[in-house]
Amino acid sequence: MQKLPVIVVCGPTASGKTALAVSLAEIFGCEVISCDSMQIYKHMRIATAKPAEEEMRGIRHHLIDFLEPNQEFSVADYVRLASECISDISSRGKIPLICGGTGLYVSSLIDNIGFDDTCSSTEVRNELSKLADEKGGEYLLKLLNEFDPETAQRLHPNNIPRIIRAIEVYKVSGTTMSEAIKRSKRESPYEPCMIGITCSDRQKLYDRINLRVDKMLDMGLLAETESVLSDSDLKTSFQAIGYKELAPYFNGEKSLDECIEKLKRETRRYAKRQLTWFRRDDRIHWIYSDLYSEYSEIVNEAARIIRQSGILKGE
Repeated sequence: MQKLPVIVVCGPTASGKTALAVSLAEIFGCEVISCDSMQIYKHMRIATAKPAEEEMRGIRHHLIDFLEPNQEFSVADYVRLASECISDISSRGKIPLICGGTGLYVSSLIDNIGFDDTCSSTEVRNELSKLADEKGGEYLLKLLNEFDPETAQRLHPNNIPRIIRAIEVYKVSGTTMSEAIKRSKRESPYEPCMIGITCSDRQKLYDRINLRVDKMLDMGLLAETESVLSDSDLKTSFQAIGYKELAPYFNGEKSLDECIEKLKRETRRYAKRQLTWFRRDDRIHWIYSDLYSEYSEIVNEAARIIRQSGILKGE
């Protein structure tokens, strides 16, 4: 089978994935497919760090801002849509470039994991949703951790739909989500070159995260959060880090400074989980941005890795 070449740019939040992906797209004639489980939703511009038009620099981006926040969207849905994008982009003589930090989406797409939608029960899901309303995401995550610590470790307490799905799969099938994923790997139609970007000094990444949160606040994150909190149709948005952490400020329960510090802390924890996920994939070539004095050197190194990988037969 002739495999389709695919470039992947992944890594933790605030690491510089978007800028690197666009620079590489300009060099290699790529179109970008977002691999972010929150950027798919409309209205959530600032909290999800969606790239602005000027950041895209005329490069076409796919799977961003196309779904209403109250619509359900699964990993299987992502794999299906992203696969269609890859086929379309490749058929037009361009190289698909996957960019994002949702590790489960990246590996499920690149490794062609098939998901069995028969492991579902509306009754179990409704039961778990009620439990989430009563006791919160932390409680559900602890339940999941009892039988599937591997899945629990990579999920954020805010990500209630995915926690519910993982528990539902186990309750219905007796198989954990992590085991189901391992069993469902099939031959992949893709030949990937995977590049990860982060900092060699973890504190420098955390400093970038803190600075990004400050910039989001300057861009209007508080107003966006207030809009989400006031619109019942946007409650799914609570999965995104940013809104839930600021909610106590609007409820008069905590000061703004306390909420901002909590937001920074949760974002740092999320980055740590992302790194844990991606570190397990030895196909990823890591670039440590803090070891370079010029941004152009980072781009050149990534381009060198892609050319040396052999996925671009004409290069």
